[in-house]
This record gives sequence, structure tokens and C-alpha cells, in this order.
Amino acid sequence: MSGVRRVAMLSLHTSPLEQPGAGDAGGMNVYVRSTALELARVGIEVEIFTREAGEGRPRREILGDGVVVHHLDAGPRHRIPKEALPGLKTTFADAITDVAGLLADGHFDVLHSHYWVSGTVGLTLSREMNLPLVHSMHTMAKVKNLHMKAISSPEPAERIAGEQDIVTGAARLIANTRTEAAELVSLYGATRDRVDVVAPGVDLSTFHPGDRDAARTALAFPPDQFHVVFAGRIQKLKGPQVLVAAAAELRRRRPDIPLAVSILGSGSGSEALKLQPLIDGAGLTDDIRLYPPVTAAHLAQWFRSADAVVMPSFSESFGLVALEAQACGTPVVAANVGGLPQAVSHGRSGLLVDGHSATAWAAALERLHDDAELRATLGRGAAMHALAFGWQRTALLTAQSYRTAVERFPAATAR
Repeated sequence: MSGVRRVAMLSLHTSPLEQPGAGDAGGMNVYVRSTALELARVGIEVEIFTREAGEGRPRREILGDGVVVHHLDAGPRHRIPKEALPGLKTTFADAITDVAGLLADGHFDVLHSHYWVSGTVGLTLSREMNLPLVHSMHTMAKVKNLHMKAISSPEPAERIAGEQDIVTGAARLIANTRTEAAELVSLYGATRDRVDVVAPGVDLSTFHPGDRDAARTALAFPPDQFHVVFAGRIQKLKGPQVLVAAAAELRRRRPDIPLAVSILGSGSGSEALKLQPLIDGAGLTDDIRLYPPVTAAHLAQWFRSADAVVMPSFSESFGLVALEAQACGTPVVAANVGGLPQAVSHGRSGLLVDGHSATAWAAALERLHDDAELRATLGRGAAMHALAFGWQRTALLTAQSYRTAVERFPAATAR
């Protein structure tokens, strides 16, 4: 890729090597790791800078050919709530500057930051290193506040101000969907010609259709159970409490349905949600089981074993889990919010549900249970839908955003 040879990628609040579904790790971790590896395959070397959180990893770790991860000393050597990370921005920037200073002049062509904390650090480094900054929001405070105001405290003013500075100062902004691009324009005043829409991809070598009966046997689920799976962080934003309420409603109105709900994930910092008391209080102890996060290959097995994968999120920039589940040939029932309408094709690969009422979600699950032909049709459509999303396409479009950022970087500040 002419014009861009090396990229410094910033991921302060979470490492691309962490297990998705644990702590603050999720779709963004998969996004950073997968995009970096694909960028390297198309000729762009990537160095990822993240915080050492006490996992005992080496300071410099090779993720793959052309991709290096630097674990930097920035604050305490243990996991801390992401709400506390803004206090580490200066320390993190200093650590990156120390590493960058050891490299030959002109080593990097562009900076790419992920999430707002890294973006504010990226703005500082952009000025100090005379490099264009490309930024991916992943989630935005103003969007979250719009959708979560009834069930959580608002995002802090510091975050909103930081995101506004990023929108103003970054050379390019990468949005996961057209919806996110429109939100950057309407809520933050971004100029449309500086926003590139680049959808995430899916690892089709891991997530693909397989033998459903074999997957159920391996996970000890009887073939006649109506198996519903949720995978993600256990916090209100992701909506597992909606699934619990829907399961209770479905059990009340249709006790004949042999329901089995599997929830895979763990809590996330101060936003962690205690689900077991909700499950026990609803009388669903035998129907809903909680499991820890699993590896990608094991997660694909869970998806293949399911009749439906649910995503009752209140806000979602894209919803990578939806894409991974569909790639396994499993229909997805998702909230009609954020980027999920782009990730899930209603009536073709899954169902979109308006709102978060237990009644609406129970009705969607009941419909899938009662109509085996619909489940089969949606499953086939899901696998086909996912084929349009590959990480190579994500990398190529990201590389184009990099080239545009470099080409349009103000001549007065260009190297």
C-alpha cells in the first residue's frame, strides 16, 4: 500500500490480547487485533500500544507477521475500572513517547486510536510527532446517554469534551455504520467528508456453519430444547436483564416450551450486573445458566448449538457478536438500535425488536420456537449475510482512510 507503510495503533483501556467478554474486553478487542493482522497482510506494519495490566506479558509481543504489541507502564499493574483510565492519559502518552523516541525518525506514517481515552492521547501525540490521527469511536457518550438515561447514570462531561476534541482535531474518523457516521455529524458536528464508514468483519475460518447436533452433544444440550444464547459483557448496556425478563414472560405464557438459556460473559467494572439474583427471583434457576467467557473457537460451538442468539443491547455501535453468530448459521434476535440494523438483516438473517419490553422479546422468541421453517430460513440467510463481512475488506477500507489522512494532512505540518 503506497504512502502508508507503518501505523501506530493506540488501545489504552484494553489490550487486543485480552479475552472478549471478560472485564472491559469485547468487540473492540477483536476489532483491533483482527484489523491489525489484516493490515499487515496487505502490506502495512502495525505497532499496537496498550497498558500493562499485570498479566505478566512481555514488554514487546509479536501478535503476528508485521504486528507488534507494546505493553507500557502506565499506572498500576492491575486491571482498573475504565472510569479511572482518564487519569492515566498523561502517563500513557509519556510511555508511548519514550518508545517512539527509540525508533528511527519517520517510523510511523499515521496514528490510529480506538475509544475516546486513546483518542485524546492520540491528539497529543499527533501534534508532538507531526502525524495525522485517524480515530475509531466504537461507542460515544452522547449516544449512550440518549439510550441509557433510564437505567444508568450519564457519561461524565470529561468524556463528552474529550470526544468533541477528537472529532474536531482528528484527520479522519472511522465509523462502523452509516448510523454512527450520522451521529458523529448530528451530535458532535463532524464534517461528513472527514468520516469514513468501515464495517467490522468476522473470522469466517472460525465462525462458520457446522453440525448443530454435534455441537449440542458436546455441550450437553438435548436436541429437543429451545436453546437461546447470549454472549457479552454482563452489564445493563448489553441487556442481559432484558433476556431474563423475557424468559420469565415466555415461561409464564408458554410453559410447554423446553427453554434453555445460556449466558456467556462476565461483569465489567463498576457497570457489572448481578444476574443470578434476578434469575433466582424469577424462578428460572433451572432454565438459565451463567458461563464464563470462552475462546473464539469455543464460542462458535455455542453459537452452532443455539436456536437463536440474542442481543438486547440498549446501544451498540455495530454488534460483532451478531455477525459471528450469523456466520455460524444461527438466527439473531437483536434490538433495533445503533448499528444492529446493519449487522442483522430483519427477516433475512434474524429479527429486530423495537424497545426492551419483556413482552416484545418473549413474543420474538416464541415466534422462532413455533416456526421451525422460519428458523431454518433465517439460519441459511444468516450464513449468507455474514459472508459479505470479511476482515480483509475492513483492512482495505481502513488503509484507504489512512492514505486519505496522509494525503490531506496540512502541508504546513507535514513532514
